[in-house]
Amino acid sequence: MDRYQKVEKPKPESPINENEIRITTQGAIRNYISYATTLLQEKRAREIVLKAMGQAISKTVAIGEILKKRIPRLHQDTAISSVSITDVWEPIEEGLVPVEMTRHVSMISLTLSFRELNQNSPG
Repeated sequence: MDRYQKVEKPKPESPINENEIRITTQGAIRNYISYATTLLQEKRAREIVLKAMGQAISKTVAIGEILKKRIPRLHQDTAISSVSITDVWEPIEEGLVPVEMTRHVSMISLTLSFRELNQNSPG
């Protein structure tokens, strides 16, 4: 792939709810925990949703467990899914054709709430 360069596509801007926290691999765990704790304890949100993709999933699970340990009576609902991402590579040299590569990335969504969540949910 040294003869190709990746084409940066604009990411679709989906609005983020005020009770939604998107976890990334770069963010510090303590920052996510303090923000989530602030949301839950100030009662601005009766529930929060932690969302992550790919490498950030393990960090999201750790944050959820720490929050459940620190804040009593939290209920959790977990949803896992995957999304297909298509990367486009343009050739640097002449005579080559553009290449599209599709990859599947795992996603997780942890809902933490003071009220009981869906009993029929497997998570």
